[in-house]
Amino acid sequence: MSTEHEEFEVEKRTYANAKIIGLTGGIASGKSTISSLFHEHGVAIIDADLISREVVQPNTPGLAQIADAFGDHLITPTGQLDRKRLGSIIFNDVQKREHLNAIIHPLVAARFLEDIQAHSRANQQWVIYDAALIVENNLQTGFEGLIVVSCDLEIQKERLMRRNQLSEIEANERIASQFPLQKKIEVANWIIDNSGTLEDSKKQVKDLFKILCKTFGPPKRREGNG
Repeated sequence: MSTEHEEFEVEKRTYANAKIIGLTGGIASGKSTISSLFHEHGVAIIDADLISREVVQPNTPGLAQIADAFGDHLITPTGQLDRKRLGSIIFNDVQKREHLNAIIHPLVAARFLEDIQAHSRANQQWVIYDAALIVENNLQTGFEGLIVVSCDLEIQKERLMRRNQLSEIEANERIASQFPLQKKIEVANWIIDNSGTLEDSKKQVKDLFKILCKTFGPPKRREGNG
């Protein structure tokens, strides 16, 4: 179940000095790996999936709103959101999915704004926004550029089968249900082919990092995970 919602609008140069570079890809294309490699170079990363999980942690307004809307049975004995059970509720119900979006969306949007403003105050010249649904929601039009992580279809399928323990038929269905990766590639400013070895990907990230630094300036290194 995905609770990553990125429908909020983004306008260029709204956030002081910090410019936003989008990072997206297809399912099992290795976007998280590429994001981690940029982080190793000192780039500030805003992770949409992480935000969507944090806003529904125990004792948060987001979790309370979900329980009110969909039932207390979605809260585990340890106070966590049962994401798998919630996913089964909204999977084939557009109305309930939209209701969930209406709950999560403002929370994610507010947190995104807080994060980008914090990076601006820290004098970060640019940050990477790591999110799965950038192109689906046309957010790239408000960014300074978009990085798309591509992957050979057969390798993508193999990774998905291994990661999610799916059959080949299930993996094909899951990939087919996604927004086409080619459509994302068509609007990309930069493409990283993650079909090869980790070393291949590291080299591509290093080369692109140099280009981004030349264009926007070097990142201001920060302690911690930001």
